[in-house]
Amino acid sequence: MSNEKELKIGDIVTGIYKTGKYIGEITQDRSSHYLVKVKAVLKHPQQGDLHHPKQAEVGFFHERRALAFNEQTNIPKTMVKKFEGEIPDYYSSLKLAIEHLMEELDKEDSVFGSMSKEKLKALKQDYFKGRE
Repeated sequence: MSNEKELKIGDIVTGIYKTGKYIGEITQDRSSHYLVKVKAVLKHPQQGDLHHPKQAEVGFFHERRALAFNEQTNIPKTMVKKFEGEIPDYYSSLKLAIEHLMEELDKEDSVFGSMSKEKLKALKQDYFKGRE
């Protein structure tokens, strides 16, 4: 039995959207995609240009936000898997995902890493304004 047939509306899943990974609930089945309502962040999206990953010398170095709590997004069925376990608090999971990405960027010691960390610091301030 394929993954598509096993999943249904209401299931808790992981899904990869662009370069981020999330835990969410399937709210609609849209033929080749599921509409997923975000409940937690497992991996924060990479910063910069998606078409030129890990490159700093691009026309515009994008700030990539994580999907918000309860935001809904279409995720290709091939990128959605059943989630087992307890769903972490959204903001706790977001904080851990940012910290993990910052640690990875610290290892790089590159212009891309420095630019990414600056974007992430600004995002972190915005995400947690009034929460810390």
